[in-house]
Amino acid sequence: MTAKRRTRKLNRRKPIKRKTGKAASRSRWLSFLFGFAILVLLVVIGNHYREGLSYYFGFKSTKVDNKAKTKRLSDVRNFQVLSKYSDKVVGIDVSHYQGKIDWEKVRSVENSYPIRFAFIRATAGRDKIDTNFDYNWLHSKKNGLIRGAYHYYRPHENSVQQATFFIKNVRLQKGDLPPVLDIESIPDNQSIDSLKVGLKRWLDLVDKHYQIKPIIYTNQRYFEDFLEEDFREYQFWIANYNFFVEEMQDDWLFWQFTEKASIDGIGGNVDLNIYNGTLKMLRYQTKR
Repeated sequence: MTAKRRTRKLNRRKPIKRKTGKAASRSRWLSFLFGFAILVLLVVIGNHYREGLSYYFGFKSTKVDNKAKTKRLSDVRNFQVLSKYSDKVVGIDVSHYQGKIDWEKVRSVENSYPIRFAFIRATAGRDKIDTNFDYNWLHSKKNGLIRGAYHYYRPHENSVQQATFFIKNVRLQKGDLPPVLDIESIPDNQSIDSLKVGLKRWLDLVDKHYQIKPIIYTNQRYFEDFLEEDFREYQFWIANYNFFVEEMQDDWLFWQFTEKASIDGIGGNVDLNIYNGTLKMLRYQTKR
């Protein structure tokens, strides 16, 4: 075969088959159905989050300032959840990660939902005190908030030493919330059963010292997998940030529903929590 003939053969193109008749009609119909389904889904989502979306885009007369226009999409869910539980009590939890807080400005979530309580990280492990604990502990109370202290538990450290360290650094007064044990980590050098023994030792020692039963903080998966069965006598503060979760379960004492809230007086993000009850019921939870 000559080069000329080979070139002609290589340059031949197969004719493009075009859909005609029923095939073309079916393709257009499927495209229409797909587009219509997407539109319906967007309408449903938009209708479900209409309160949050109107807040986010500043459509409400009370939300048309410049600050509202810069809100993130996460605030859609935050506002949606808060509006759903407007009869509950809203609070925050903080640590040194929030920097120095101007507690006099910590009043509400966008002037709509008053902040009534604050959990403050006191200690971590057997030897670390939060660098801002003393300041936050003092000024949160001065600002009229119901305060509580929590300990970040390290599974690989001695539980008795951790409880002793927390007790040494935290003095509860009348009106303070119960101590909180924050457990989020799975131990890499001991069994889950051994971890549970350590947690119970911490809880027992702290309970005995303060004469008030501690609360356990953890995320929902950790609670269901490791703690639900063996710690039924304790009340739980549960973290779940799932965008599509808007329901607080009956057995949650507190629900930490976001870690991305904006509050006047606090730089950057802060956690928001809902107490599963009224303000009167929350005060009943405190030390007497």
